[in-house]
Amino acid sequence: MNTPNRAGDRPLTIMLEKGKTYAWCACGLSKNQPFCDSSHRTTSITPVIFVAEDSISSKMCMCKQTKNAPFCDGSHKS
Repeated sequence: MNTPNRAGDRPLTIMLEKGKTYAWCACGLSKNQPFCDSSHRTTSITPVIFVAEDSISSKMCMCKQTKNAPFCDGSHKS
């Protein structure tokens, strides 16, 4: 699998904690969306690992088409 599965049609708003490391699901297979549960191991897609710079409410991409992973850039609209 080289193309991610669409996990949703709208972003999911998540409260991120400053300094915490997150693994955003890029394959769309995780049962713990928008975060990774290692379901990608059957694919060539890997999660996006990031550290939250601030404690902030963020819109996480669920369509997996964003150009600004892991954050929504409105790609789900097209």
